[in-house]
Amino acid sequence: MSLLLTHTRYQFLETARVPISVIGNGFFPAASMLFFVVPFAGGDPVGAAMATASMMVFAMMTSGLFTHGTGVANDREQPWDPYVRTLPAGPWPRLGGRVLNALAFALIGVLPVLVISALFTEATATPAQLVLGLGALLVAAAPFQLLGLFIGYTLPFKAALAVVQLVFLPLAVGGGLMTSPQHPPAFIAAVAPYLPTRGAVELVWAAVGYGPPRTLPLVMFAVWTAAAGALAVWAYRRDEGRRFA
Repeated sequence: MSLLLTHTRYQFLETARVPISVIGNGFFPAASMLFFVVPFAGGDPVGAAMATASMMVFAMMTSGLFTHGTGVANDREQPWDPYVRTLPAGPWPRLGGRVLNALAFALIGVLPVLVISALFTEATATPAQLVLGLGALLVAAAPFQLLGLFIGYTLPFKAALAVVQLVFLPLAVGGGLMTSPQHPPAFIAAVAPYLPTRGAVELVWAAVGYGPPRTLPLVMFAVWTAAAGALAVWAYRRDEGRRFA
């Protein structure tokens, strides 16, 4: 546990020393709230609350994919990372630190979304719903954390940056995060249940009191999580085998 906390603290400070990383983490979800949610759903308590939950998942997905996808790829090109991986502590404190660091910055990225929602929309939530929603958000982060690790341990930095951007937008739009939660376009309604973003956002909607999640999105969320986890483990072992064998 002490090693895990040490790695988490080190990685948090390392990320925080680059201010644009912190700003960028919350900018896109906050901008999406201002440009899409406030004008079109701000006056509807239900629509605004569900859209706020969607933007919270958007922030969590951004952190998982970019923090791991580009961060891990960049670290692999630096001399410090191979040295750390030769230490006798094993991989889990390092990987656990990465995950906790990404979750911490994801929660930081969620704060502007909540502030904008509270100030400029009719969305409401009780303290209990807010706590449950944040808990569901941590669960919803799993496939995006794992996908980010898979990309980061598989590709060099420049390729990882491009792939993360290519993966990020289809998951966000296809999963219905950028459209009306209650009345999505027909194509999005047909595609969304098969993407992890839909299962993730339905978990958060359920936690804040807007209906139980449907079976298909939950099943596909579990499938994506399991597949991404298997790919992340494979990518880590492949990278370790190539570099340290």
